[in-house]
Amino acid sequence: MSVPVRHFDAVIVGAGGAGMRAALQLSEAGLKTAVLSKVFPTRSHTVAAQGGVSASLGNSEPDHWHWHMYDTVKGSDWLGDQDAIEFMCREAPKVVVELEHFGMPFDRNADGTIYQRPFGGHMSNFGEKPVRRACAAADRTGHAMLHALYQRNVRANTHFFVEWMALDLIRDAEGRVQGVVAMEMETSDIVVFQAKATLFATGGAGRIYASSTNAFINTGDGLGMAARAGIPLEDMEFWQFHPTGVAGAGVLITEGVRGEGGILRNAQGERFMERYAPNAKDLASRDVVSRAMVTEINEGRGCGPNKDHVLLDITHLDPEVIKSKLPGIREISIKFAGVDPIQAPIPVVPTCHYQMGGIPTNYKGEVVVPKDGDHKAVVPGFYAAGEVACASVHGANRLGTNSLLDLLVFGKSSANSMIEFIKSEPAELPELAMADVERSIARVKRLDEQKNGTNVHEARSAMQRVMQNHCGVFRFKDMLAEGVDKILEVEKMVKRCEIADKSKVFNTARVEALELENLIEVAKATMISANARTESRGAHVRDDAPDTPETPNGRDDKNWLKHTLWHRDGNRLEYKPVNLTPLTVETIALKTRSY
Repeated sequence: MSVPVRHFDAVIVGAGGAGMRAALQLSEAGLKTAVLSKVFPTRSHTVAAQGGVSASLGNSEPDHWHWHMYDTVKGSDWLGDQDAIEFMCREAPKVVVELEHFGMPFDRNADGTIYQRPFGGHMSNFGEKPVRRACAAADRTGHAMLHALYQRNVRANTHFFVEWMALDLIRDAEGRVQGVVAMEMETSDIVVFQAKATLFATGGAGRIYASSTNAFINTGDGLGMAARAGIPLEDMEFWQFHPTGVAGAGVLITEGVRGEGGILRNAQGERFMERYAPNAKDLASRDVVSRAMVTEINEGRGCGPNKDHVLLDITHLDPEVIKSKLPGIREISIKFAGVDPIQAPIPVVPTCHYQMGGIPTNYKGEVVVPKDGDHKAVVPGFYAAGEVACASVHGANRLGTNSLLDLLVFGKSSANSMIEFIKSEPAELPELAMADVERSIARVKRLDEQKNGTNVHEARSAMQRVMQNHCGVFRFKDMLAEGVDKILEVEKMVKRCEIADKSKVFNTARVEALELENLIEVAKATMISANARTESRGAHVRDDAPDTPETPNGRDDKNWLKHTLWHRDGNRLEYKPVNLTPLTVETIALKTRSY
């Protein structure tokens, strides 16, 4: 079948914070840039980010990028690459002020500077005491950021393709990336977007879990496409469970609530975080708080008739502070928990929130895949930024508000790399390699022709149950091994998925089936990588990793201070070293992590 081909200098898949920041840089450089998105750009999942974007502006008290870097390395449990972390923390004040100049409506201090609030794991003077580093627009920071970036892109004449789903990456025989195959959701028409440079900014894949703060669109499309194209996925065993999702609903309650003075309490009304993190208390790193909450629940100190959650208490705060700084949270609490937080505490429970792993990149946003013994070998023409990418600035656990910063810094740096690459390329696009295009069309055809297959909803529910039960906040040796077998069984179901509705116009059943084919790749990568890593580090905590002087908190630096790379072909794992060498400062040395 002949497929229409559209030509661009650059193609970006995903119109969240990273995709739009990159698109702005490319369009303003005069390049013809296409942005594909399953939803209208301002509905991308960046819209759900609440608490703020981190930058050491020091508007309320002294702060320094080096302290921010230290906190990020410590938060990552030393699995983050220190060159990328230094780059991000040094760039932070510049990109935040730049965003302010784009028209981002930050809250203000009395002197007119950007308002900053404390946030989990962000400390002054190398871990001494909490510091105000999160630049916030009430509790709707991501929402404000998306609107500011979208408006700038409209001004820069970026070409948006709204309600288009990218299906597969196109690579030539040498492995160079030539663009993507995509489907228009309105018509089910398949079109090739050929470009000199391709950026994936497709966000996360939290929908592999049954309970998640992620939107229904977060189906790991970039990860699935990369895996099918032979790109390995890095550090997929590390998933952050946000401490405060609304119990029963999973909707996010920002850490900014605790930044403004909120307190976590158990059934006895005790502020239990004082026992787990005497210094940072409720503002310890997210993985620490989530595990403390699950421990309280498991030991019988949970709240409610089923003792299955804890309470987030802000009843002691001034109602005016809640109304001005946390208006969205109050609305979410009333709607989803049936509780007005001015009068009663919010029931909360840890919920899957963020993937630390992703497509391996360097701090320039270039995708890197091991080749002939070089683990830094660049894939020509391919870039990734934001949650889909693993630079790795988040390592084994991300600090709150570093996600929005990641979008700005690496959206911009990947675009700068793309501009350089495009300038070095010949003016004419090369001949299109058709093998990947044909494979992609065959995938859709298989779905349309499948008879007596599996129900998509049943297969997706089976996957989510396996992930939730076998690869959650706490992980157990036998459960992980069993989880690998079970997820491979679910994969067989997914390969036989069938859709009853074969129509062409806005066929959401087809879209969901194609999304599930991406989700299952992420689920396999997560389960297999987690089963293999026999230590506890950051968000990955195993019952069989002993706490000894050599392995504090179960962290085994001798054997496991390395990045996992999962290859789809044969579910093969390989490993590469963590970069402990920053760009300009001394290495932040390994030590036991405590708050």
